[in-house]
Amino acid sequence: MVFIDYYKILGVAKNASEKDIKKAYRKLARKYHPDLNPNDKVAEKKFKKINEANEVLSNPNNRKKYDKYGEHWQNAEAYEKAKQQQQYSQQHSAQGDFGAYSEEDFSDFFESMFGGRSSRTQGRQAKFRGQDFNAQLQLDLKDVYTTHKRTLTVNNKNIRITIPAGVENGQVIKIKGHGGKGINGGPNGDLYIQFSIINSTPFKRDGDNLYISVDLDLYKALLGGEITVNTFDGKVKLTVKPETQNGTKVKLKGKGFPVYKKQGQFGDLYVTYNIKTPTKLSAKEKELFTELAKLR
Repeated sequence: MVFIDYYKILGVAKNASEKDIKKAYRKLARKYHPDLNPNDKVAEKKFKKINEANEVLSNPNNRKKYDKYGEHWQNAEAYEKAKQQQQYSQQHSAQGDFGAYSEEDFSDFFESMFGGRSSRTQGRQAKFRGQDFNAQLQLDLKDVYTTHKRTLTVNNKNIRITIPAGVENGQVIKIKGHGGKGINGGPNGDLYIQFSIINSTPFKRDGDNLYISVDLDLYKALLGGEITVNTFDGKVKLTVKPETQNGTKVKLKGKGFPVYKKQGQFGDLYVTYNIKTPTKLSAKEKELFTELAKLR
């Protein structure tokens, strides 16, 4: 289970009052509400996290469990019960009484919750799974057009990772075993990396597809011809049909963004024509347009 810092999500301190939590929630909920951010998947995810954080922190009982057990707060009661059974078993085992509880009564709970199992050879100490770590990596859209390697420093350790082409903004990947160290021989936690992708290109990305607008002069729109259009990895020539209308869209198949973890597969590029009306006409041009107007 990934540890989510609900205080950080709401932007409040751990000793924040109920009033502060309520105020922070209302402010963020308004900012990221789906009605104010239609078709914005990132805002939708943030809105869900904000609601989740508020549900926990606005409830005094849930908040108390969360402060004590972190990501395991929902299992607090089961944990306390298992802990009591463990203590009872240890006490009666030392006195020669094995009738009430045995190690098996609670070891399965620890194993499912923390990834470890109690051991007689370790003085009945439960193995605790290490804490999961969360990190954010900021990249430009150009960086995730191709698969590449990058070195991250987490807790003073360098980790070499491969970033697949086609990663999306807000996407999270797991690096197994690179979280906190396990306790009493338990397994290490995992490292979760969330990508924050900035777009400094003229292209708009929607999933695997790309969108771009290009200017088209009036004469070429009326008579047709060839133009050169930028794609993400080069230039292509397009044939403009005569009498092309403003806002016309043309699809360039396979010229979009790489499909995540599907080598050689790409989305499409959609080009929208933006017809530019000529300005600063000469007297002769005005005369010709007047003649055209009369013909129409």
